[in-house]
Amino acid sequence: MVYVLYLSVHLIPVNPIREDGLNPKSRKRIMPDLLTEPPAIDPVYEARVYCNIPTIAERSMEGHAPHYFKLVSVQVLIRHGDRYPLYVIPKTKRPDIDCMLLPSRKPSHPQLEAFIKYMSKGSAAQMDGSLSSLPRYPSHSLCEMGELTQTGVVQHLRNGQLLREIYISKHKLLLSDWTAKQLYLETTGKSRTLQSALALLYTFLPDFDWKKINLRHQWSTIFCSGSCDCPMRNHYLEEEQRRQYSLRVKNNDLEKIYVDMAKIVGIPTRQLRASNPIDSLLCYFCHNVSFPCTKTGCIGMEHFKVIKRHQLEDERERQDKKLYFLYALLATHPLLNQTVNRLQRIAEGKKEEVFVLYSAHDVTLSPVLSALGITEARFPRFAARLVFELWQDGKRPKEHFIRILYNGADVTFRTSFCKDYYKRSSKPMCPLEKFVNFVKRDMFLIFNSTSYYDACRRRPL
Repeated sequence: MVYVLYLSVHLIPVNPIREDGLNPKSRKRIMPDLLTEPPAIDPVYEARVYCNIPTIAERSMEGHAPHYFKLVSVQVLIRHGDRYPLYVIPKTKRPDIDCMLLPSRKPSHPQLEAFIKYMSKGSAAQMDGSLSSLPRYPSHSLCEMGELTQTGVVQHLRNGQLLREIYISKHKLLLSDWTAKQLYLETTGKSRTLQSALALLYTFLPDFDWKKINLRHQWSTIFCSGSCDCPMRNHYLEEEQRRQYSLRVKNNDLEKIYVDMAKIVGIPTRQLRASNPIDSLLCYFCHNVSFPCTKTGCIGMEHFKVIKRHQLEDERERQDKKLYFLYALLATHPLLNQTVNRLQRIAEGKKEEVFVLYSAHDVTLSPVLSALGITEARFPRFAARLVFELWQDGKRPKEHFIRILYNGADVTFRTSFCKDYYKRSSKPMCPLEKFVNFVKRDMFLIFNSTSYYDACRRRPL
């Protein structure tokens, strides 16, 4: 059995990223617009960033390299776009969100109408297993639980357009006669991840052709494929969950808020807590819908802010205790190992799978960021993207380098394996072998092991 840590309480890092090119501002009508990022973390501001409302053009640092470098591969890991809640606060009306796609309704995109028409024609795409039975785009007048919203579709249409301008128009990664073998596409079995992938691909590819789309189904949200048997990963996950619980029960302010919310909706506090109210409240917040009311009263912004404040404390402690980091190393090794193997093949001259897309979840991206050592990264917002670029040195063709970008910000030298190289080199990227050595060897050192298999079974002293 594979255990996954559901990080509903991990939305806010201790320190925000401030790399050049990151545009953290995400407009939210129910709060005043902020002209600059505030110096101290504001839970409500961070929630707005998390919503990722597509209102302004985004700057990004993808595709930046010295002129004599050639881009030879791009691998992208995305979180699905904005979705309807997975949980309902008992005895309250569900958020009234329309999941029909209407190009005339904001937020929209110039290619939304064409996307709807193309997706509705059916497809000749090759899709693994149950993927073929999933809808290609959301279409319910009242969203179903977990369904991708129009905002979520637009977020990934914008992602695809941005990446197309950089990687297709500028760097010619794929030409007009591209083939299916040049792509590797994988998604979990949720409609929101499949639809997010299709939206991004529709605006990214030189010419979207169903016959060239081969989407693979990944049953595991940590993308561990055939390497999911890892007892120690489950051990560290359970330890991390115990840490989360211990912190929560010590937070008197949080408990008072839960008691008050439970009285408002008329249910036991334990039932209110179990309904994971932050998931539903974020939907109200991101869609500018008033929080729910009953005859007893209304859930308000103060309830929301106290829960967010607890998330800050939890994130702070999570970084200190390192249990999640140990979990993340073991949880993400299969995916990172697959990534490294593919980059090595391309560096050796293979021309297949030069563009890779994994369409996933917050519980996929978050441990990858942690394992890479990018500790200051924000928790994955809706439609977050993590990009691995592979570059060939035009002056020394046998030498290859990588860049890693998170939501458009260059975080290459925030990784644990390339921090020191940055101090000694003038090149704006990291040697591929640094990444290879990290994944093949250094990830296991903290476990006093030399392999993934051994690290998954070696008990800590």
